Amino acid sequence: MKLLQSRLAKYDAPQKAMAAGIYPYFREIESDQDTVVMMNGKKVLMFGSNSYLGLTNHPKIKEAAKKAVDKYGTGCAGSRFLNGTLDIHIELEERLAKLVGKEQALCYSTGFQVNLGVVSILAGRRDYLLLDELDHASIIEGSRLSFSKVLKFDHNNMESLEKKLKLCAPESVKVIVVDGIFSMEGDIAKLPEIVALAEKYNATVMVDDAHSIGVLGEKGSGTASHFGLTDKVDLIMGTFSKSLASLGGFIASDKEIINFIKHNSRSLIFSASITPASAAAVLAALDIMENEPERIKQLWDVTEYARAGFKSAGFDTGKSESPIIPLFVRDDFKVLKMTQMLLEEGVFVNPVVSPAVPKEDTLIRFSLMATHTKEQVDIAVEKITKVAKQLGGILN
Repeated sequence: MKLLQSRLAKYDAPQKAMAAGIYPYFREIESDQDTVVMMNGKKVLMFGSNSYLGLTNHPKIKEAAKKAVDKYGTGCAGSRFLNGTLDIHIELEERLAKLVGKEQALCYSTGFQVNLGVVSILAGRRDYLLLDELDHASIIEGSRLSFSKVLKFDHNNMESLEKKLKLCAPESVKVIVVDGIFSMEGDIAKLPEIVALAEKYNATVMVDDAHSIGVLGEKGSGTASHFGLTDKVDLIMGTFSKSLASLGGFIASDKEIINFIKHNSRSLIFSASITPASAAAVLAALDIMENEPERIKQLWDVTEYARAGFKSAGFDTGKSESPIIPLFVRDDFKVLKMTQMLLEEGVFVNPVVSPAVPKEDTLIRFSLMATHTKEQVDIAVEKITKVAKQLGGILN
């Protein structure tokens, strides 16, 4: 056996979890992403999806994707930089820029590639990236490719952020990058305070709105809109794989910044374009989101109902302020065991264990869709509470 194979063969954590019957990943789903999915021929309540507006199986979106395939084919066979720019891409970028209140937007084939390709090029060797310690992995990976100095501040801690800003040379570019809604904890960035510090220290602000588009702000336009700070936030990133029922991502900013990104972002220049079907699906999803604001209201109604139910049952839901509700377990094994037991009970949730979070912060990630009913939530809360009691040491 070659050295690489020999070394990697020693990695056996998944095999051990499988042997213990608690391996929770790559679970096969046999249906669309709805509030109920089919798994092994059985119906399972889905509370692990990021389809916040419940649009992934909407007939108008599916029809738009089919028509795009008929007109453009299944792919672009090249990058946006060369032969892969379609008129539908330009239409989508104009819609997205208008949605988030920026001059221009630029689409990528995944949300991860947006952060990888943008965060890595914003700041130079004598500049600084300032990241919340709980920023998404794609932001972290982008920062690792940057030549700038990377400073992490304590999660949503403005005193910690200011201490880091004071370390930066006044004449250097300083870019603060935060999630709008943090993807595991479900809390919202303290954007008013971040913007105030950015103005004080002449820093730039970038917000990752992957989990905020369709959830926060006017007609689902994101975190900056939610706080009335659209003009104060310099760059807004979003994804299509959550509320917008497709695949891809975008960055929006002023025309000068977008011009630079278009001609320097390697994950854009050297990746194939977002597919025509994906772009058309996003356009249709934007129509629905903007014309049916009741969907966002329904999402928040069922979210608050679920949060109240979990708190009443004795769960620690942390500082969640969004449709992402963490149920803190604080024990890796119990999280994995709980996930498996719940699947057997017909409830799909996502486990979050170390090293993704510290061992003392491991949790079950429970997420809502606008299409969930209160009856479905009641069933989930009842079954999750039952399993938590069986495992012990979880409820307050």
